Amino acid sequence: MASARITLTVPGPDGDREVGLSSPDRVLWPEAGITKRELAEYFVAVAEPFLAANGNRPVSLERFPDGVEGESFFSKNPPKGAPDYVEAVTVTYNSGRTHPQLVLTEIASAVWAAQMNTVVFHPWASLADDTDRPVELRIDLDPQPGTGFAEAVVAAHGLREVLHDAGLEPWIKTSGNRGLHVFCPIEPTHEFLDVRHAVIAAARELERRMPDRVTTNWWKEERGERIFVDFNQANRDRTMAGAYSPRALPTATVSTPVTWDELDDVDPHAFTVRTVPQRLADVGDPWRGILDRRGRIGVLLEWWERDLAAGLGELPFPPEFPKMPGEPPRVQPSRARKPDAS
Repeated sequence: MASARITLTVPGPDGDREVGLSSPDRVLWPEAGITKRELAEYFVAVAEPFLAANGNRPVSLERFPDGVEGESFFSKNPPKGAPDYVEAVTVTYNSGRTHPQLVLTEIASAVWAAQMNTVVFHPWASLADDTDRPVELRIDLDPQPGTGFAEAVVAAHGLREVLHDAGLEPWIKTSGNRGLHVFCPIEPTHEFLDVRHAVIAAARELERRMPDRVTTNWWKEERGERIFVDFNQANRDRTMAGAYSPRALPTATVSTPVTWDELDDVDPHAFTVRTVPQRLADVGDPWRGILDRRGRIGVLLEWWERDLAAGLGELPFPPEFPKMPGEPPRVQPSRARKPDAS
């Protein structure tokens, strides 16, 4: 039998809001026993850093009506009946289509999203006032079979050196799973395709320095036991779990910012919906002020042009993208038609 509806009082910039929560005792994470009410209260507890990372930008909601063990779907535009404090901005997708996309401007919006069984928040790399130009360069370090978090840490330190050489200051967070996400705040002077090329340039430089540890190969069959530097997360409308977003994993882990000094000793599984509020109380937000000092991607774009001149061209785009200029064939190498040997 479903638990009765409750009302949570949520503080905000315009005073308290009363946000209704139906079935507050519904368990979203069965293994951890975490309920919808606990999720909503988590967002209130982490309101400031959560909004700093995910607010005032287009965001997609990953919703799990039957809990994290069930099916999920994405909400991008405000559904019918959304409260007036849930805002939206019109964005352009890769197809050229435009559509309103959700924007969170206060934590009541996240609590409302929890009422809608939202578990994972996927923010864009651009802000709502200029959705076409990213304010972050994002790189996903994705462990492949035979590697894990420890190998991602080694790759992250190497990537930090590469980005420093390009004049950028990287910040880092756990993915909430086995990988790491590296973000560099940048001036919003370039469109997504330019930022993608900057990421590819950084990834190729890292691969040159650590060829046995990292790879830029898009096709899984070519990656081996290395960390994949996922350059495609830099594309328009391609997102990863935001900082302080829960993940739909059994123990309710959270994608959590950490300092470079603590990275070697981090246990990513220790950061959960139940533990992160206390971590913030104890050590604060390692990403506080991340957008205060933004770098430029000019050096990385010079590296991109250098690599183009050396014969290194465009890399594959995700399968849902339209065919892009200069892109190699989207054919798995083992299935590609072989040249006629005759």
